Amino acid sequence: MPVNEQSIRTLTAVKDNLESCILGKSFEINLLLTALLAGGHVLIEDVPGTGKTQLIKALAKSMDGEYRRIQCNPDILPSDITGVSVFHPHEERFVFRPGPVMTHILLADEINRATTKTQSALLEVMEERSVTADGVTYPLPHPFMLCATQNPIDFEGTYLLPEAQLDRFMLKIGMGYPDAATEKNMLHTHSLGQPVDQLRPVTSMEQIAAIQQEIRDVYISDLLSDYLLEIVRRTREHEAVLLGASPRASLAFMAAAKAFAFIDGRHFVLPDDLKVLAPYVLGHRILLRPESRLDSMNSKQVLQQILRQVQVPISAGR
Repeated sequence: MPVNEQSIRTLTAVKDNLESCILGKSFEINLLLTALLAGGHVLIEDVPGTGKTQLIKALAKSMDGEYRRIQCNPDILPSDITGVSVFHPHEERFVFRPGPVMTHILLADEINRATTKTQSALLEVMEERSVTADGVTYPLPHPFMLCATQNPIDFEGTYLLPEAQLDRFMLKIGMGYPDAATEKNMLHTHSLGQPVDQLRPVTSMEQIAAIQQEIRDVYISDLLSDYLLEIVRRTREHEAVLLGASPRASLAFMAAAKAFAFIDGRHFVLPDDLKVLAPYVLGHRILLRPESRLDSMNSKQVLQQILRQVQVPISAGR
């Protein structure tokens, strides 16, 4: 089944919008769109000032979706995110006032500054796409995506994200510094104001939801499914790893590969899709042994070893 050309044009328009605001980051933008179209969440980890917040804001504006931002800090409470029931004197009953989580795109800025209790309020949100308050469950708008940011070098007043929450992020990506030419171009484009403020919607959340359904039909062969599962299984058996990738990671890996292929204009997944995505889907889900960390080993090196060891299927297309 060929890829819907209208859907590809829509995604191209969204990418063009984002690239007009965040210069020189085409690959990172593709990863963000991959998570969105696969129905996943994204953790963006990088130093301040690299455009993390602007990228998420530009994404929401491009799709004309509802956008809310939470500035995480140790004082924020779970109810500040999910909402709270307030007594209404005229109606003589409690009325639920939804929190900022009732949106299409939610940005949890500096998520590791929120306490573990507050972070746990996002677990149901990320997995079930709903909020439960006073025994009543409220569904979130569809589509919904949580984008969280954190600073990798700031440790004072921060709390480590638990493995259960990290596992709910489909992708973990970094922005990185721009090259010299891109940064010079940035000086010119920002001299007239923030480019994101000039953006206009090029699609709607309804169209994005329709594309998400199309992506479910992207073909992945049995050979590639076995290749994917073997990569995940090796993360559980590697001698440097204490905790490998979960079955949820396998599902996220497959969904991300389908979306990545679709963005590239294909209705089938290739081995290269899996090799490119593996560090971003699996890297944050791997917990290394203490002695491995002392030897300066990291999850990226582990995955590189695994990808070299696992035989790539010869015929995986369609």
